[in-house]
Amino acid sequence: MKPNKFFLIVSMTFLISCSPKNVLVPDDQLNAINALVDGLHLDAHEGNFETYFDRYSTNAIFLGTDKTERWTIEEFKAYAEHAFADGNGWTYSVVERNWEGEGDIRWFDEILFNERLGHCRGTGVVKKINNEWKILHYALTMLVPNEIAEEVGAQTKEADKE
Repeated sequence: MKPNKFFLIVSMTFLISCSPKNVLVPDDQLNAINALVDGLHLDAHEGNFETYFDRYSTNAIFLGTDKTERWTIEEFKAYAEHAFADGNGWTYSVVERNWEGEGDIRWFDEILFNERLGHCRGTGVVKKINNEWKILHYALTMLVPNEIAEEVGAQTKEADKE
C-alpha cells in the first residue's frame, strides 16, 4: 500500500514544526519586538530622550564600546542626557538583525552601521513585562576585521597604560 502524499507532507511539516531548532517567533510578536528595537534606533537618531529610555526596563543594563561602560539604566540616562539635549542622539543604521528565543523572553544580535565607528554589533535581551516588550540588556560592540585585530588590540593595551 502506497502512502498518501498529502499525509506524508502533513506529517513531515508537523515533525519539522515540532523540532526545537525550528521554533519560530509568531509574526505578531516579531513585529512588536522589531518595532521596539527599530524605535530605539530612531529615537536615538532623533534625540527623543524620554521615548528612547521608555523602551528599557527599569532594571536594564547597557554595555557601551568602552570597557568602563557598564551602566544601569539610570547611569546610562545620565551619560546620554547631554547627547540628547540638542535634539540629536546618535545614529546607527540596521544592516541585519537575528532573533532567538520563545515565549516572553527573546534575544537578538544585529549588525549596525555608524558613520564614525563603521560596522558595530548590538546584542540584546527583551522581555514582555505587563504585556509590553522592554529591553533588559543591550550591548554595543565595534566590529574589528581580523586583519587589523592585532593592531587594534595593541592600541587598546597602550590606552590602558595611560
